[in-house]
Amino acid sequence: MEMLKKEIGSFLELSFSSGNEYYTGAGIARLNTGRAGIYHSAKVLGCNTVYLPLYQCDTVRNFLLRKGMKIKYYSIDWEFNPEDLKPKEDEAVVLVNYYGIMSSERMGSLASRYQKAILDNSQAFFATPIPGAMNVYSARKFIGTPDGAYVIGENAECFVEEYEQDYSSDTSLFLLLRIEYGCEGKAYEARRLNEDRIDQSDIRRMSKLTHTILDGTNYEVVKGKRRDNFAIAHGLFTGCNRINPMKYYREDCVPMVYPLVIEEEGILESLIQHKIFQGHWWNYLKKETAPASMENWLSSYLIPITIDQRYGEQEIIAMNTLINEEQHNAGMI
Repeated sequence: MEMLKKEIGSFLELSFSSGNEYYTGAGIARLNTGRAGIYHSAKVLGCNTVYLPLYQCDTVRNFLLRKGMKIKYYSIDWEFNPEDLKPKEDEAVVLVNYYGIMSSERMGSLASRYQKAILDNSQAFFATPIPGAMNVYSARKFIGTPDGAYVIGENAECFVEEYEQDYSSDTSLFLLLRIEYGCEGKAYEARRLNEDRIDQSDIRRMSKLTHTILDGTNYEVVKGKRRDNFAIAHGLFTGCNRINPMKYYREDCVPMVYPLVIEEEGILESLIQHKIFQGHWWNYLKKETAPASMENWLSSYLIPITIDQRYGEQEIIAMNTLINEEQHNAGMI
């Protein structure tokens, strides 16, 4: 009798539906993190030098430096366009789909300017892959996973078998704790352990747990709710927002957040006091960039309004009401 290659019996595990994975087929690498995906893309392109935007999470540069990559930096202007970016033939360029509000037309136009483009879609999980470029996606900003990333592009599957298998279940308890305890206290501490694991990890193949979750997700619900919530947020905040989130937004966009910029200190802190947990993105840039730069301004005043699939109009109105009160108290309205 031929032995089966899987276990049978014993206790029941968590079960998920299957066959729903969003990215399938050839030319795909399933990895552990978006930062690892950017490194993998540069490796596939045969580059050991990468241009990074200053306005990007420092975990990317830290990982690339740890892997021995050389990094050059470029700024963005007030329209999110790269400035003074002139890579050599053997240098890759990372272009970020900020907030998930940059259309395929926009990202394709940017990528066409450079011979070796890497599109960082960590904030745009559903962005259509651009032919001729390497496209990197991060799962956990859109789906409840402990980690996970995709790289899509020509020869993306190269080198993957050289990487070790990742295991994420040991630090995934925070996903269950969040359901019963909320995101503070022990759930936050458990998530911190997962973040520490990710920060210390090398490039690895996607964990089986993450792949199972991604294969069982209803992506149409995720896309629909995020688009609807973005539209609600824009209707409420457009009058006070210092940037135009609709400039590059098209029907194919599925945003990560609604980017709200209000030139008033303390709003994020007030939201947190009311248990509305919006992150302060890339605060370190306030020390590393010129005071008059776009990067410094965004780091100082961006409020990434939550619009994900867990919420709806009621929660967004509540955030709008609180922010309006803060502006009124500050004499802004």
